[in-house]
Amino acid sequence: MTAGIEALGFGAVLGFSLAMPPGPMNAWIAAIAARSYRAGVITGLGAMAADGLVATAVYLADRIVDVHAVLWAVYLLGAAVMAFLGVRLLRAPSVDAPPLPDEQTFVRALGIGLSNPFQLVWWLTAGLAFAYLGGVTLLVGLFGAILVWVFGFPWAVRTGVRRRPAVGPLIRLASAGILLAFAAYFVFLFSVS
Repeated sequence: MTAGIEALGFGAVLGFSLAMPPGPMNAWIAAIAARSYRAGVITGLGAMAADGLVATAVYLADRIVDVHAVLWAVYLLGAAVMAFLGVRLLRAPSVDAPPLPDEQTFVRALGIGLSNPFQLVWWLTAGLAFAYLGGVTLLVGLFGAILVWVFGFPWAVRTGVRRRPAVGPLIRLASAGILLAFAAYFVFLFSVS
């Protein structure tokens, strides 16, 4: 019983370590949540679905192929996606513009998550190692923590924008800058890989 609780708690810590750091996905979630809490949550759920797919693919691929050998392609794809999204945010309408339909919001976030090198590298390293150690219980804690972040982070962003409307455009600009910075960083990683 104690081992199960420890694995669950450790999984939660790992889940927050994956979900909370500033990065491309949180920049995108913040930009979307500034316009709509619901769209922010749907974006987070798309990112979480990407984590589930990446975790499964990495676990299965680890037994078949050397995933590290094709990491250069992941960096290149990630750079292209992040640059596209950064430019798109810079050209986006005001914070008051209506969000995209739910399905498009989810699919877009899923695509960002699947092309985010940080998510893939995290799963190739910490995620894969700890999944072997803690098994299903650890993964339940991990995805439970991500789910808390998916609902909590957009709420915090949207609440802040409602209280201080001038923050909305700043979040969009900061998010675009973060995405473009990560695009440049992924190009750098591609060039040295």
